[in-house]
Amino acid sequence: MKKLKIAFLILASFLVVFLIVTGIRAMMVETKQPKPIPTTEAFDEETAVKHMSEAITYETISYQDRTKFNLNEFDRFIEFLQKSYPLVHEQLELEKVNEYALVYKWKGSDPSKKPIGLTSHYDVVPVLSGTEANWEQKPFSGAVSDEKIWGRGTLDDKIGVIGILEAAEHLLKQNFKPERDMYFMFGHDEEIGGDEGASAIANLMKERGITFEFVLDEGGAIVENMVPGVNQPVGVVGISEKGSATAELTIEGSGGHSSQPKNRTNIGRIASAIAKLEETQFKGDLRGPGEDLFEFVAPEMSFGMKYVFANKFIFEPIIEKILLGQPATAALIRTTIAPTIFQAGEQYNALPEEAKVIINHRLMPGDSLEDVKEFIEETIDDPDIKVTVTGNEASSVSSIDSWQFKTIQQAARNVYTDAVIAPYLMFAGSDARHYDPVSKDTYRFLPVQITGEDLNRMHGTNEHVSIKNYLNAIKFYIEIMKEGNK
Repeated sequence: MKKLKIAFLILASFLVVFLIVTGIRAMMVETKQPKPIPTTEAFDEETAVKHMSEAITYETISYQDRTKFNLNEFDRFIEFLQKSYPLVHEQLELEKVNEYALVYKWKGSDPSKKPIGLTSHYDVVPVLSGTEANWEQKPFSGAVSDEKIWGRGTLDDKIGVIGILEAAEHLLKQNFKPERDMYFMFGHDEEIGGDEGASAIANLMKERGITFEFVLDEGGAIVENMVPGVNQPVGVVGISEKGSATAELTIEGSGGHSSQPKNRTNIGRIASAIAKLEETQFKGDLRGPGEDLFEFVAPEMSFGMKYVFANKFIFEPIIEKILLGQPATAALIRTTIAPTIFQAGEQYNALPEEAKVIINHRLMPGDSLEDVKEFIEETIDDPDIKVTVTGNEASSVSSIDSWQFKTIQQAARNVYTDAVIAPYLMFAGSDARHYDPVSKDTYRFLPVQITGEDLNRMHGTNEHVSIKNYLNAIKFYIEIMKEGNK
C-alpha cells in the first residue's frame, strides 16, 4: 500500500510538473504580427471604381486553343490602360513581351538595391456556356450595383492589375520616388499556364541578369473562420505552391464476351488499384509551410488551442489526425490523390481490352514525381498495370523570417489592422512559380477579405468584388510600394 501511495505521488508530481512546463510554454508564445500603422492614403475612389468597372468589359479570355483568343479585346484593354493611367505611361518604361504581356519598370534612385516585382494577370477564364442567364449581372458588364463591381476578372485577377496601376498613379501624383527599381509584370495567359506571359517575362529577366528581392503575385487572401480558435480574419500569404502531377494507370489484356468474364477483369483491376490508393493515402506530416501557418496563428488562438500548438512536439499526432479529417486541411499536410478520369469499354456486352484511369496529384514540397510513381506502384502491387507520372513538382519555399515577408505582412496589417497575416501552402497554381529562378523569394497574396463562397465564384457564376475590398486592394499596393522601398 505504501509503495502504491509513493507511485501515485510520483505520478501526480510528474503530472503537475508537466502541466506547469507545458502551460508556461503556452503563455510564453509571442505574437508574430507587426504592429499596424493604419494607412492614411486618400485617392480618387470614384474614378478608381470607374476604371475597374470598365476593365471588366474587355473580354480578355484565355482558351486552351490559342487560335480562339480574341486579340482585339486584348489590344483594346491595353489601350484602356494607356488612357486611364497617363502618369504611369509617361514616367515608367513599358515593354511588351510576346506583344501582350506587359512589363512596367519604375526606375529607383539606388541602383545598388535589387528590384521588387508585383505581378498579376489580365486574362480571364471563359463563362461556361449555358450559365450566362444564372448571372445576376452580365459577366462582362462591369456593373456597379449593391456596393459591388460585377463580372469575370473582378477577383481573378484584373483586381491585381488595376489595383497596382491605381496605386502607382496615385504615388506618382504624390511625387513618390522609389529607392529601388520596381517592376509591374502583367501576364495575358495565366489561366492556361503562362507560357507566353509570365514564363517569357521571367526568361527575359534571366537573360538580362535581373534578379528580384521578391516577387508578389495573387494567391492567398484574407478569410474569416479559417483557423479554429482564431476569432480574427486570417490573411494567408503563399510561400510555396504544391506541384501538380498527372498519373496514368493503364492495363491491357484480352477482352471477350461479357457472358464469360474472368474473375478479375481489366476494369476490376483498375478499380481495385484506385481503391487501394484512396484507402492508403500519402502520409500526413505537419511540416514546412503548413507548420509555419500554425506557428503564426497559434499566438492569436484561444488558450486551449494555443496550449496544444505551443506543445506541438507532444500533440503532433493528434493535430495531424484532426487536420486529416477535413479535405481542406488534409491537403495542407499531404500529397493528395484525386482520380478524375476513368476510361474503359464501348459496348455493354463486351469486356474492354484496355482500362485506364487518370489521377491528379498535388505534391507537397519535398515530394518528387518519382516519389509519387514509387508510391503508386508499391500501393497497387499489380505489375500488369503500367504507371506513368508527368507534371511539375512543388515550387521552392520562400523565407518567412526575411524583411521581404515582413514587408508584405506590414503592408497588409496597415490596411487590415485586425487581420492575422500568416504564411501558408497554396494548393492551386499561379504565375509566381515562373519567377522562382529570378527572385530570391516569391509570395502569393490577393489583398482582399473574402468568404469561401467568393472563392467558388472566381471561376464560376456571379464573380464580383465589393467596392470596399477593391479600394482596400489599392491601399495595400500603395503600402507595399512604400514599405518595399524603406
